[in-house]
Amino acid sequence: MLPVHLLECNQTEVDYPRDSTIADQFNQQVAKTPDAIAIVAKDNQLSYRELDERSNRLARHLQSLGVKPDTLVGVAIGRSETLVVSLLAILKAGAGYVPLDPTHPKERLSLVIDDSEMQILLTTSEARDRLPLGAGGVTVLDVEHPAIALESPNAVETNATSHNLAYVIYTSGSTGKPKGVMLENRNVVNFFTGMDRAIGCAPGVWLAVTSVSFDISVLELLWTLTRGFKVVVHGDEGTARIADEITRHGVTHLQMTPSLARMLTLDARAFAALSLLKQMLLGGEAVPASLIHHLREVFRGEIHNMYGPTETTIWSTTYRVEEPGSTVSIGRPISNTQIYMLDAELQPVPAGEIGELFIGGDGVARGYWNRPDLTTERFLTIPSLSQRRIYRTGDLARLLPNGNIEFLGRADYQVKLRGHRIEPGEVEAVLEQCSGIRQAVVVVREDKEGDKRLVAYVVVKGTETKTIGTLRSLLESKLPDYMIPSAFVSLPELPLTDNGKIDRKALLRLPPPSISVSAPAGQRQNESSNQPRNEIERIIAAAWQGALGVPSVGMNDNFFDLGAHSLTVAEVQAKLQEALGREISLLDLFEFSTVNALARHLGGTQSHGQVSDRAQRRRLARQS
Repeated sequence: MLPVHLLECNQTEVDYPRDSTIADQFNQQVAKTPDAIAIVAKDNQLSYRELDERSNRLARHLQSLGVKPDTLVGVAIGRSETLVVSLLAILKAGAGYVPLDPTHPKERLSLVIDDSEMQILLTTSEARDRLPLGAGGVTVLDVEHPAIALESPNAVETNATSHNLAYVIYTSGSTGKPKGVMLENRNVVNFFTGMDRAIGCAPGVWLAVTSVSFDISVLELLWTLTRGFKVVVHGDEGTARIADEITRHGVTHLQMTPSLARMLTLDARAFAALSLLKQMLLGGEAVPASLIHHLREVFRGEIHNMYGPTETTIWSTTYRVEEPGSTVSIGRPISNTQIYMLDAELQPVPAGEIGELFIGGDGVARGYWNRPDLTTERFLTIPSLSQRRIYRTGDLARLLPNGNIEFLGRADYQVKLRGHRIEPGEVEAVLEQCSGIRQAVVVVREDKEGDKRLVAYVVVKGTETKTIGTLRSLLESKLPDYMIPSAFVSLPELPLTDNGKIDRKALLRLPPPSISVSAPAGQRQNESSNQPRNEIERIIAAAWQGALGVPSVGMNDNFFDLGAHSLTVAEVQAKLQEALGREISLLDLFEFSTVNALARHLGGTQSHGQVSDRAQRRRLARQS
């Protein structure tokens, strides 16, 4: 028998169409609003009828290639209407999709392609060049368009049920290998019902900013289209255009990570544009109360804090934020979802005490693709709580007296950084593949409030030395940009606890990484060449120095090698615009990533020239 406090918290049973699929839900909406605008992407737009017909044609083409229920189809397409057409077509064909971000390293894309055993990979000519050469079963949509266009636009027949896969999304793995989470149609349709009740389903205009490889994109691209929204697909230009898109399209709803929200508050135009929204959804990482207070300076609409792991279908709890105290609650479970706080013996803790968070109900995933051992480890059946499987999140939480839940961080070393789930063990495993590295530990530091950074501490073998560039290059070839540490610190040995384990807390007590401890000897230029030579260089260097929290910035030091990321770039943009009295593009700060290069560009003596591969990836990374 469950304790009273858990019984009351988990009274969430709600009826929903249990036999329905995502495709069924979309088809029903098409019948209601065929002529309404469904998708806007740059200068292109599709009505619900046009989106339906295009996805029907592609679905038939996929079925002709042998696609059937529980087949996995990869999607590697830039942010466009074609991406949305492809997702719907795969679902209409009865299959599940596997999202691939074309900006990720080819080695990581190869791993996902091979591990998922996908039969077909949908892409475009533009994205094809960024995919591994060995990828088989590739359908290049713009090349195959004449054949696809001959297919019938009428409704597609399939024998898919609500228990068939909707998608498999890969998340970071502690062993160095990403793991695919299997979500069924029924999981997603239940989630849709939960969102109806949590934020309402009256149609509006939704700005979709999230990468399709991040599961919250399902809310932005699929729940919206089953509820009659107009969805504006944010392009690959980074965050610079968000303010323009909100204003131009009359956006009413925006979902984002707290890190992205903080970035937008640093830009005066974007901050003002947020006031036009009706609803703002924050999730993917803990929401600081200070951010809510800051947002409330301009925003009077609804703010929702959302929580949930991929394994329990996107968001599992929601909280409508009014005036926060010192922390922001993650609220209560959504429809047909149960929450348990358990101790080390897997028994419920008393109300108000801290326990590990477990989640049950209709959102719990099928498990991990081809990983029965890991599925058994993380998806448990505890008869005293539930006759169905519950998912062990690894998060700590407690039930507050008002019935809401307070999130208290991780029980293990997994981290959330700018909305991305990262297993430090995966980064450590790649670092230790580098010859000369004996040991590596990766931690998250927050040496500046609201500015969390991934830092790698390494021990080298013998007298062998490794430059930052060598380590960074190795990681860039194997990992997404958001998993690359901002700083690399070489130590003679790693601190240990009394029982011989690595003392991660001791690493956090070390001085903040800066140029003096991160850069290898001999890499810095002589002092005279490092000094600003004119006023604009002095202003740029001072802005970066303050944002990065380092004692100095050399004229040719790469900002990103010193720990810069999207938040610091936005902070520097605001400082430079104020100091120089002129507009400065975020993309310019990514492209011209040294004081020397940026000063030349702003001074008008240097053309854009060729953008580096790294800069191009950063420009394409929408929420790096």
